[in-house]
Amino acid sequence: MTSIFQRVRWAAVALALVAATPVSAATSSALTEINRYFNSIKTMKGEFVQFGPDGSRTEGRFAIQRPGKVRFFYDKPSTLDIIADGKSVAVRDRKLATQDIWPLQRTPLRFLLDNTIDLTKDAKVTDVDVQPDLISVRIEENTAFGDGSLTLFFDAETKELKQWNVVDSQGQETSVSIYNVATGVPVDEDLFDIDYTRILE
Repeated sequence: MTSIFQRVRWAAVALALVAATPVSAATSSALTEINRYFNSIKTMKGEFVQFGPDGSRTEGRFAIQRPGKVRFFYDKPSTLDIIADGKSVAVRDRKLATQDIWPLQRTPLRFLLDNTIDLTKDAKVTDVDVQPDLISVRIEENTAFGDGSLTLFFDAETKELKQWNVVDSQGQETSVSIYNVATGVPVDEDLFDIDYTRILE
């Protein structure tokens, strides 16, 4: 009977072989172009539609200032706001007047908000699918909520970010699509202020 140690060793060897397999020239070129486009963006504004694991749909607006800062305004009837100020992510409930805070580096937002990204070298990139109209990049993540994955979807022609899907450690998937996006626009710094005194009350 194969021991658990043998199976673990064989799995490690298989993973090493996969990691050692070179990506195609087309894939490498697509990732390089995405890196160049995304790293050129310092500010971004737009609207979003979010689909939760239960099929619920919420909409709102967002603003990003890289590195590290984002604000998601959820339209009613949702009562949530999500804010990242460069070091932390706060999830506020306007109705309940509550706030939960996590380190930014332990959330899926970390990758979107890094000062620079390099999809050709990030060891956590586990799958790249280049299609005529869309490029998807899957990244394994270890977050404050457990292991999961982040999949980014880019327009194959313009390399613009169109959507991201987050799968948590329980296999629950949340999808966010963005539209009416403007880049290189002025962003109010006050949008990213987190009131840390709330967690002391």
